[in-house]
Amino acid sequence: MTIKLKEWNVLEHLKTQEDVTHYLEACLEEAGEDSDFIAKTLCDIAKLKHLNLPVNEMELDKPNFVTIWNLLKKLGFKVTITPKIIKV
Repeated sequence: MTIKLKEWNVLEHLKTQEDVTHYLEACLEEAGEDSDFIAKTLCDIAKLKHLNLPVNEMELDKPNFVTIWNLLKKLGFKVTITPKIIKV
């Protein structure tokens, strides 16, 4: 028996802004310090929203905080900070 696999595209499953927000939150949590992963996630969201981001490829090669911050703003996200709950 041959199993046929289909390439999975997350963008096909993000239907609402809430879906996109949850996807971004999950990616940010998973990414840790991997800025490439975060930039790729933001570029995927831009594709979903049919936005052409005015960033060049050099900015997405090891993007810095400013690049990530600007991508978030261009995509319409507001960043808030909440303390991590640490059990003592």
